[in-house]
Amino acid sequence: MNLLERELHYPLGDQLPAPGETIEVAPGVRWIRMRLPFALDHINLWLLRDRIDGREGWSVVDCCISRPEAQQQWEQVFETQLRGLPILRVIVTHMHPDHIGLAHWLCERWQAPLWISSTDYHVARVLSTAGDTLAGGEAAAAFFAAHGLADPEALATLRARTSYYANMVPSVPDRFVRMMDGDVLDIGGRAWRCIAGYGHAPEHIALYCEELNALLGGDMMLPRISTNVSVHAGEPEANPLRLFLTSLERYRELPEDALGLPAHGKPFHGVHTRVRQLQDHHRDRLAELLAACTQRPHTAAEALPILFKRALDLHQMTFAMGETIAHLHLLWFSGQLQRRLGEDGVYRFGV
Repeated sequence: MNLLERELHYPLGDQLPAPGETIEVAPGVRWIRMRLPFALDHINLWLLRDRIDGREGWSVVDCCISRPEAQQQWEQVFETQLRGLPILRVIVTHMHPDHIGLAHWLCERWQAPLWISSTDYHVARVLSTAGDTLAGGEAAAAFFAAHGLADPEALATLRARTSYYANMVPSVPDRFVRMMDGDVLDIGGRAWRCIAGYGHAPEHIALYCEELNALLGGDMMLPRISTNVSVHAGEPEANPLRLFLTSLERYRELPEDALGLPAHGKPFHGVHTRVRQLQDHHRDRLAELLAACTQRPHTAAEALPILFKRALDLHQMTFAMGETIAHLHLLWFSGQLQRRLGEDGVYRFGV
């Protein structure tokens, strides 16, 4: 446990749900944990006891990526954890593959509707059918090259990753129910309020239940790691870090003792503390970048080691490049740095 984690409280300690099983973390709320084949090796999914149109059952929150192992684990959950009741709806916090990947399968398997923000639904539809601009393809390679990535092998690998998103999200349901900021969902007789967040995903929806004092925070409120905030080829002039930091303020409105139920990590208390930690983290990284770029102009590729001091594989590097550009863009849009396009076609940020 690092020093920041010691400022948070984990009510379940080191207890984790076994594969195919669940742990009740609040009345009518059960925790599922599934493995991911990445450095971030798991995702938390949630079962909420529900009742819709007089039918008793469950709502699912988030889905895991589309892979046989996840489907098998879901089948175990269906067999042993649902108490003979059906899945009534599938709620997805946002469009990233580990959250929406199996939504099509779950919705078809149970004839259950998908609930998601409109923005994330349509972005997922595009990326699953029309090519990837997040983590691969010619557009992504050209975008990262314009920000200083010069490794021919890495660029070639990026160009070849034209179906990266679709491999994990092969399909998206044809219909959806829209969730918007401020909407209140009746889930099993309890009111869950939608809290929109920006910067990590186009329109991320977290859910807070006052009766349970519980926050289903998705990726916006993680206890152990900082949420990835990136600029992508599809929106190359974005300023997502400003959006993310502004969105964090929404969680100060919740009680400090709210139970955080994150998409990664363990259930925790200390939402206000975590907001402060994340704001401090980005403030310090921005200060380091500003100091370096004041001394001499940097490309994003040159600035990346300032933010990420460990060795990164290609999967991690794409996230790290996007996040470095996001930090540089905040300094650029706020007027603290200038962006210049060199004769070599590469952007550099300096004073």
